[in-house]
Amino acid sequence: MPPESIVLVGLSGSGKSTVGPLVARLLGWDFIDTDQLIEAAAERTIPELFAEEGEARFREREQAALREAVGRRRAVVSTGGGAPTTPGGRAELAHGFTVWLVVSPARAAARLAENPGTPGRPLLAGDPQARLESLLDARRRWYELADAAVDVDYLSPEQAAEEIVRLWAESRGHTPRYGHENIEYGSWHVAATVQTPGAAYPIVVQPGVLDQLGGVCREAGLSGRAFVVSDTGVAPLFAHRAMAALASADFEAARFTIPAGEEQKNLGTVATVYDWLLGQRVERSDFVVCVGGGVVTDLAGFVAATTLRGIDFVHVPTTLLGMVDASVGGKTGVDHPMGKNLIGAFAQPRAVVIDPEVLKTLPERQRRAGWAEVVKHGLILDPVLVDDLERGAGDPLAMLSPALIGRSVAIKAEVVSEDEREAGRRTLLNYGHTIGHAIEAVTGYSTYLHGEAVAVGMHAAGLISVAMGLLSSDGLARQQRLITGYGLPDRAPGLDVDAVLAATASDKKVRAGRIKWVLLEEIGRATTRNDVPEEIVREAVATVLR
Repeated sequence: MPPESIVLVGLSGSGKSTVGPLVARLLGWDFIDTDQLIEAAAERTIPELFAEEGEARFREREQAALREAVGRRRAVVSTGGGAPTTPGGRAELAHGFTVWLVVSPARAAARLAENPGTPGRPLLAGDPQARLESLLDARRRWYELADAAVDVDYLSPEQAAEEIVRLWAESRGHTPRYGHENIEYGSWHVAATVQTPGAAYPIVVQPGVLDQLGGVCREAGLSGRAFVVSDTGVAPLFAHRAMAALASADFEAARFTIPAGEEQKNLGTVATVYDWLLGQRVERSDFVVCVGGGVVTDLAGFVAATTLRGIDFVHVPTTLLGMVDASVGGKTGVDHPMGKNLIGAFAQPRAVVIDPEVLKTLPERQRRAGWAEVVKHGLILDPVLVDDLERGAGDPLAMLSPALIGRSVAIKAEVVSEDEREAGRRTLLNYGHTIGHAIEAVTGYSTYLHGEAVAVGMHAAGLISVAMGLLSSDGLARQQRLITGYGLPDRAPGLDVDAVLAATASDKKVRAGRIKWVLLEEIGRATTRNDVPEEIVREAVATVLR
């Protein structure tokens, strides 16, 4: 059974008692300081215990405190610097996921000097730096037994905490990627955090959070004017609530509405939003709030990314597709007559605010289309999510589930954090999209919703996977049962095969004239191939267009 607690070890001054509560907050766990447990049980301070009983007896007390703390489920434990130095202490630590906070003696001594109010440490009497150097030499071999290590010399406590959470997730075989249900951000529930080399931001998933939008923006560090961009389908429903929520947090806000529809996702519409923003004398300290589905988040995010060479923006997706796909990952842009999303930029938002309650206003067809991306996330990366989706197929309430939305969002967030610019693993997120985008382009973005086209594209990609000897026929059948179980189409009859194949040539994944196909090896595991014969592609496309 994997450890159910995280235990921080390291020298005094490494920040265990500072970083520990931050890790606990990120995970929604308890924080326990073993020194506090010892003092509470003995009703004496650590220096008093050392003076009266000696170090050997103190280590016995410490072992008992470790047993109590590490044995708890869902706890982050801060230990004394000498905790791993005895066989009994090491035995108790073995029951948790131990992380060594690596700090240089000079940095640790400086930190201790900055906190003169901290209770005295008996083993650091005299010259703290010299004593820390000696202790590190003596303890290093025990610290190196930890499950993971984080060099904290030049990390903020917050950065160290985030790294520990990442290492914990990695140790669990990535299962927490869809299970961060307890992370808190201010007073809001965070399903996941995206962390790229240039940005880090929360994805808040919480019923009713639309009415707390202003507070989330303040928590994200935004302070300028807010410019809300929505469309004619969404603005009458939610733009006024977004404006009121921003005003309640003392933001000055203005609103602009674009026409609804994928056909509006073009440079002409971008120009109209530019004109409005510049006419409002937008400044670099201001930010855009994108309230709508994928068209709005893509287009308004692109506007923000390119206005004044880039201003901040916040996504407030109002469709399921927007929540689990378009709003997460920093892809912004518009369509071109030659293909979908061919003009754009990578730019990460400051926050993504998801209120599942707004989905109640969506037409059922729109909700079904959104499930295509959730299904895709399970098919390519998470067989457990597929199991849960199979159990929920046909259940209208499942479509409003914050838990399933949060899990799907967290899968994408993890991939985006690892591969921001689609140079590697992020390519897997395009499963079904090569042919799906081609179907959208051939039909002028007017016949099939994006999720519907992707569902058909996944059918074709599954057929190719089988033909390439990767996916079993049973695996393909299981995929198709899941797709149709959520009311999604598996075919786009009547379209011209040659036209769809020609449209795939404009796909962003074409390299040296060859398409990098995302295919399934099994349910929950995807791969990429650029050696798929044209006749296999043609047969798969012909099948889904019959």
